Amino acid sequence: MEHPDRIFLRDHVLSAEIGAFQSERGRDQRLRFNLTVELRETVAGSDDHVDQILSYDVLTQGVTTALADQRYNLVETLAERIAAEVLAHPRAACIHVTVEKLDRGPGALGVSITRHRGRVPASGVAASVAILIHGPGAPAPQGAVVVLPGDAPVPAEGPHARRIALLALDQMAWALAGALDLEIAETRTELEAAIQAGQPVVWAPARLAADAPAAGETPDSLSLWLAGRIGAHRLDVARPEPLPLPALPEGLVLTLSRLPAR
Repeated sequence: MEHPDRIFLRDHVLSAEIGAFQSERGRDQRLRFNLTVELRETVAGSDDHVDQILSYDVLTQGVTTALADQRYNLVETLAERIAAEVLAHPRAACIHVTVEKLDRGPGALGVSITRHRGRVPASGVAASVAILIHGPGAPAPQGAVVVLPGDAPVPAEGPHARRIALLALDQMAWALAGALDLEIAETRTELEAAIQAGQPVVWAPARLAADAPAAGETPDSLSLWLAGRIGAHRLDVARPEPLPLPALPEGLVLTLSRLPAR
């Protein structure tokens, strides 16, 4: 049996905040990454041309993109995200990912996973998804739509104000999901599953956004942040009040629907 060609990244060490324990919050720790990718085609036909092969940059960028996506409690979740990012490349057939914590014990502690192309959702799955900021009186969404409540939470004060605001949005999201008879998504995996199925879903943002200060804590800022993470192509805003046009990521189209005031 002929073995597939492979490319690999070994002993790639980066620091990041990760971990489920309170003692791991607020400080970075070293992580070591080892990736081996089995290729769909041999490198023999590349004609010594860089555009004909899977670049090593895809591996390093997969790690960087995964780390930037969110704060992780588990190295297992981080390894899954890295696998998804690399397998989004058409020349990748299978990936072996090892992620190790170097500062948690007397030796390295970690996980190794193997994933095959087509079995892991990656960033590109959301190419046809819209994000909807849903105000009272807006019609029920159809198709691949991620829905956020249209009302901003009452501002809180103090060191935990942002987390309180996100939790308040979660409550609004659960209430909206009940009113629209839709499922709730709290994780990226749940979001991507709904998108792949072409089904609308209400996003409760606290779990994904709590450790990403750049996401903000309002429906507007969160929708823009999520759009960049999942590759949404359109942001729909349906609310009674006017909305100032935000600075949109490249490729994102904004549509506004002015609803009657309550």
